[in-house]
Amino acid sequence: MSDIAKLQIGEKTYEFPLVKGTENETAIDIKALRGATDGVITIDPGYKNTGSCQSAITFLDGEKGILRYRGYSIEELAEKADFLEVAYLLIFGELPTKEQLDKFYADILDEAIVDDDIKKIIDAFPKNAHPMGVLSSLTSALTAFNPSSVNVDSEEDMYKAIVKIMGKFPVLVAWTLRKKQGLPLHYGSRKLGYVENILTMMFQKPNDEYELNPIMINALDKLLILHADHEQNCSTSTVRIVGSSHAGLFASLSAGISALWGPLHGGANQAVLEMLEAIKEDGGDTKKYMGKAKDKEDPFRLMGFGHRVYKNFDPRAKIIKKAADEVLGDLGVEDPILDVAKGLEREALEDQYFVDRKLYPNVDFYSGIIYRAMGIPVEMFTVMFALGRLPGWIAQWREMRLRKEPIGRPRQVYVGENLREFVEIDKR
Repeated sequence: MSDIAKLQIGEKTYEFPLVKGTENETAIDIKALRGATDGVITIDPGYKNTGSCQSAITFLDGEKGILRYRGYSIEELAEKADFLEVAYLLIFGELPTKEQLDKFYADILDEAIVDDDIKKIIDAFPKNAHPMGVLSSLTSALTAFNPSSVNVDSEEDMYKAIVKIMGKFPVLVAWTLRKKQGLPLHYGSRKLGYVENILTMMFQKPNDEYELNPIMINALDKLLILHADHEQNCSTSTVRIVGSSHAGLFASLSAGISALWGPLHGGANQAVLEMLEAIKEDGGDTKKYMGKAKDKEDPFRLMGFGHRVYKNFDPRAKIIKKAADEVLGDLGVEDPILDVAKGLEREALEDQYFVDRKLYPNVDFYSGIIYRAMGIPVEMFTVMFALGRLPGWIAQWREMRLRKEPIGRPRQVYVGENLREFVEIDKR
């Protein structure tokens, strides 16, 4: 293959270099297009065919169902690593040694205290405020309590900013849940691991000891790993483009949280549970709703099946299905909503219509089931997604700043009115 792409516009031909990735992805480098062609640009709504950056963090092949972090398969990481190891890998590029991991967690614990004035901000929110709105606001508010900007040319400054948000963010997540449930705020314990501490901060009652369940710890650990990064999705692109203006880490993360909130992105697992609730209220007939999903004239949309990126089975769903089965089996939860979910899963895996179209349950389907079984309210599902995605966002922000990428500034094709004369108000 030539390393040059040719573009013909009218009688003129222009040449642009090809850029190749380490997995043989090929891109046309068009940064000189507008200048070379006297104003011609490309248009790609949703950026489905546009690479915004070169990145060494995550590789995703939707056709083959491949997901890798820094070259490591998601299957092997989910089986052999814990979330904090994966976070270190994503952010710093290599798996940590035992000494590096111990120091990383010790430094995170040293930063796992949130300024007491943040509690005043939490108190100002009504109980019915959506947790994602609360989390985005609290993350942004951290900027006010940590006003100095990060010197990205200093490894020490960068590291301090990273452990600071890795320490404080789980506290904000837990406080967001406890605010909703009317429970006093809780800081957990330095004696617990990262994931164990998250569960304790979320669920410990003031008058009771919280008993950690190994199956719940394992399931949450895997969920956080599976959500840790996913290439240039909506929220990650948002973090990078906000950070490209040299906005601070906390402000960039807050913007990413807001992007994640949408039902087409991080809110998908919440949408799954809302769908299951609606099916249950209508009698719980899963066959009926599978029929509605196959009917092109029916407005019903089956949530949690298939994926816009993965054209085959979502590799993350294969991993988390096992954890979902273990959680449901161990906790023995009696819940008609979960019965509906199991019915839909069974129908989809056996129905030829869904098998032929590879419309398998995806990670959002199983994560919603697990969070429901754990007792996490549906409004908190996207917050849990954000908790998992945190190291990926940090890694992407860090990579973008270290590479000194230019400020994001997409072009547009104007389709509005041409020049018009102003009409005085008494003549309109």
